[in-house]
Amino acid sequence: MMQGLTASHFATNFYPVQSGDIALVHAAAGFDGSGPATFEASLASLRRCGTFCWYGPVLGESASIEIMRLPKSIKIGYAVYHDGIATPDALRARGSELFDWVLKGKIKVQPPRTFPLSGVVEAHERLENRRSTGKLLLIP
Repeated sequence: MMQGLTASHFATNFYPVQSGDIALVHAAAGFDGSGPATFEASLASLRRCGTFCWYGPVLGESASIEIMRLPKSIKIGYAVYHDGIATPDALRARGSELFDWVLKGKIKVQPPRTFPLSGVVEAHERLENRRSTGKLLLIP
């Protein structure tokens, strides 16, 4: 639910996605979405007047952003989902909207891939090597 609430906030409040828009989402399954390796590549992927939505914890060594080195005419922001879901009423409204999208088939939720606890090494290797999508669950 956390990922769904975060994604819905970013795609509605932070930047209202419209039909025909193109979005690149790093770490949709939990990989490095906000580390230094993806920052430069994300900037490079933007079109003129594109929008960069930085989210999640900053992973790895933090660095200063040199504003004059950024591509011109872009919009950049650090979005935190609780800014858009700051009250219990806002959480209920966004959660209701999210579950409505799932029920209507606008969002498809994949079942998680499960591993026995003894499979922790394989599960971890899949995450490290970016060979997984969706959730991975360890079952005791």
